[in-house]
Amino acid sequence: MLENFNLLATTSRGNEKPACYELLYLLKDDLGDSEAVVGKTGISGLIAAKTVFNPSVAIEKLRAILQEQPYKFRYTLRVIPVEKVVRTDLDEVKRVAAELSLRIDADETFRVTVEKRFTSIHASDFIKAAAEGITRRVDLEKPDKILLIEVVGGFTGLSLIKPSDILTVVKEKML
Repeated sequence: MLENFNLLATTSRGNEKPACYELLYLLKDDLGDSEAVVGKTGISGLIAAKTVFNPSVAIEKLRAILQEQPYKFRYTLRVIPVEKVVRTDLDEVKRVAAELSLRIDADETFRVTVEKRFTSIHASDFIKAAAEGITRRVDLEKPDKILLIEVVGGFTGLSLIKPSDILTVVKEKML
């Protein structure tokens, strides 16, 4: 598995290999990232990618391709930006969450969202560690920013994103 990923993508179980090829093609050929790397995570339905682009910029570019050429997305269901990757440790999560939270303006709301796979640490423990030092208002329904914690076994990816920063292929194909 890629240890320094900056994108996670989901697919249906059993389609990891074609989803890897699809995402690699999109990153290399359509976005022009000759250094892109895509690989399986060992978790059904989840692949990891590394691109030279800022992950949010990559999502915007992939969204533009989806709008113009939706047929290029056959296996990829969601693409999630990841800003920092740390080992799965609550102290590391707390440290990076504190760094990322500096980008939440005083008048903005936030929530912490945890997607965990292959770890015995409870989601509530990640939320407590991440939110402990953040002094902004919490809004679980319509936050301005989401502190996203993606746990993939021994590695955890963190991002501070707007709710629209995740590319949800099926939903956006319908628009």
